[in-house]
Amino acid sequence: MMPRAVVTGGTHRVGRAIAGALAERGMHVIVTTRDRDRARAFGAIACGDGSITAVCADITVDAGIDTVRDAAGPIVRAVVHNASSYEATPIGSVDRSAIESSLAVHATAPLLLTQALLPALHRGHAEHGDASVVAMLDIHAMGRPRAGRSAYLVGKAALLGLVDALAVDLAPMVRVNGVAPGVVEWDQQADASERSRYEARIPLARAGTSDDAASAVRWLALDARYVTGTIVKVDGGRALQ
Repeated sequence: MMPRAVVTGGTHRVGRAIAGALAERGMHVIVTTRDRDRARAFGAIACGDGSITAVCADITVDAGIDTVRDAAGPIVRAVVHNASSYEATPIGSVDRSAIESSLAVHATAPLLLTQALLPALHRGHAEHGDASVVAMLDIHAMGRPRAGRSAYLVGKAALLGLVDALAVDLAPMVRVNGVAPGVVEWDQQADASERSRYEARIPLARAGTSDDAASAVRWLALDARYVTGTIVKVDGGRALQ
């Protein structure tokens, strides 16, 4: 049987690149989206040596987690928690629902989905000698916060703590790591001056790409067999200055 992976939020942007990178290694990748029309339009495609299949599921509710678990099947080698919500929340406009929504997508869903997929991950370890979880983090939730994103950063900071907790709880059968990008795909709302100011502070003198992030995820998910509880920064050195 073709080894399987799950990538949440995997139909576009960085998630789509991650799904493609795993499929190129012969994985059958189940990608999730909350958008029914997007899932229908994406369907199932051949990609490299593997394939990618889209599933409509809201992973912030129990029914959505059940849908993903059922679609993933009995054996899963890798899970990538990529789904995210990057809403601006300037101080003065933050309410309880914004915080709870961020925690739901960035921390609660990854924890509950990992738990639901754990039997399949254990079988993945038995089948392939390795199974892993990779969480998509953000360097700006690790000491360089961007203004006006407090609710988002609370959710990502919780996910950072979850990586450590799960790395201990799921060892030795399942490895758990994180990838923390800087900018690897610009928000469409960012104007040219904002981009220029940000990129001027990157030692490698450019923003990253979706493929930069996807390569790091693929390495952690499939190749780094003696690595767990580790965060790989994919930021061109931006966290340094």
